Amino acid sequence: MIADLDKLRQEYAEELLDLQHVDPNPLKQLANWLSDALNAGLPEPNAMTLATTDANGNPSARVVLLKGLDHGLDFYTNYLSRKGREMAENPRVAVVFLWLELQRQVRVEGIIEKLPELVSAQYFASRPLGSQIGAMASPQSQPVAERQELENTFSQLMKEYGSGKPVPKPEHWGGYKIIPHTFEFWQGRRSRLHDRLLFTLNQQQEWIISRLAP
Repeated sequence: MIADLDKLRQEYAEELLDLQHVDPNPLKQLANWLSDALNAGLPEPNAMTLATTDANGNPSARVVLLKGLDHGLDFYTNYLSRKGREMAENPRVAVVFLWLELQRQVRVEGIIEKLPELVSAQYFASRPLGSQIGAMASPQSQPVAERQELENTFSQLMKEYGSGKPVPKPEHWGGYKIIPHTFEFWQGRRSRLHDRLLFTLNQQQEWIISRLAP
């Protein structure tokens, strides 16, 4: 057991967050905070925790990397992985960005849809060779007897494609876009009186902003 977890404390006092300090478009505001995280040199600033549920409502979560931000949030994965199967059963998802060094957090909720095959193929072709081979070699989320199975498959594929032969994108691999309907931006403040601004999309496709109590 880890002792004294209940005594851990961190005072937050970096920035403030109010209507004068946010873009009325939450996608642009997210881009602004991502830029701040990049400029601060934070590791993996595009890492986000993706939460999904299966058809029975059982939740699971894992970290994925944001790879595009326009009308939604794009990421790539194996369609047959646990998250891929769960998103096929229930397209409602949520993601969380956490930048502790900036005392900031962003939550996003939305509906998932697959990216066009051409977009996925173009992105796959831009990946490093090892990442391409890894996507082919790994039956993501499926049981394997031992790691050596993966290593052997990877080595065989590397021999086949390592000489410059184009690596075909696996049919089971590609991209998703989260079409958001809710954002929450959180900025740490003193005495736990944190700033929380909620963006919700109304029926007219307009973003409505409200302040939440911490």
